[in-house]
Amino acid sequence: MDNETYPLLTAVDARVLGCLLEKAATTPDAYPLTLNSLLLACNQKSNRQPVVEYDEETVLESIDDLRKAKLVFRVDVAGSRVAKYRHNIDEHLGLDKAGKALLTVLLLRGAQTLGELRTRCERMHSFATTDEVEATLKEIAEDIDRPMWTKLPRLPGKKEERYQHLFSGEPTPATESDTADSEAVISTSSPLSSRDARIQELETTVETLQAELDELKAAFEEFQKQFQ
Repeated sequence: MDNETYPLLTAVDARVLGCLLEKAATTPDAYPLTLNSLLLACNQKSNRQPVVEYDEETVLESIDDLRKAKLVFRVDVAGSRVAKYRHNIDEHLGLDKAGKALLTVLLLRGAQTLGELRTRCERMHSFATTDEVEATLKEIAEDIDRPMWTKLPRLPGKKEERYQHLFSGEPTPATESDTADSEAVISTSSPLSSRDARIQELETTVETLQAELDELKAAFEEFQKQFQ
């Protein structure tokens, strides 16, 4: 796969693609996925970093982008009105089971150490040692023209190096807080709900300013009474 075959993925695209890869390996009987199943997989609270709360519109937009990039296909099942979706990574990259497991975990969990990759890949592929994980990462990187992951510089005070996927471009410099599990939830909403939230925020601001203005008026009136 080269730079002209698909654009850089957004965070949503990476999550959707990672979920399709994961479910193809761990729940093959329920694969390909319906939109609802894919939405649930994206918003899953376990084995995800960060935890998100996408809506259907967000996932549908991502599916459309990934289909245009030919990374995801729609599957129409005979006798079913519900569309299903599958990834097309096999055709693009030809990764073996170990390679797909590593890519899946990196797409779903962000930057990780060799030990974390080994543990988190277990459901999809079993690596005997962290040395085997490192060897696999290096071997695949040498076999594919476009790099899929990179080794990050060590964080201050940390002994282990981490790896990150490059499907969304070059990584930005990380800090200590980037490695900690966060309880924050990233959510997406429709343009309508975003507009409503903005209107509510403006209304609250106006009410606050009005209250402050009334207080100033009252204080000024009390001040004038002193000279009457």
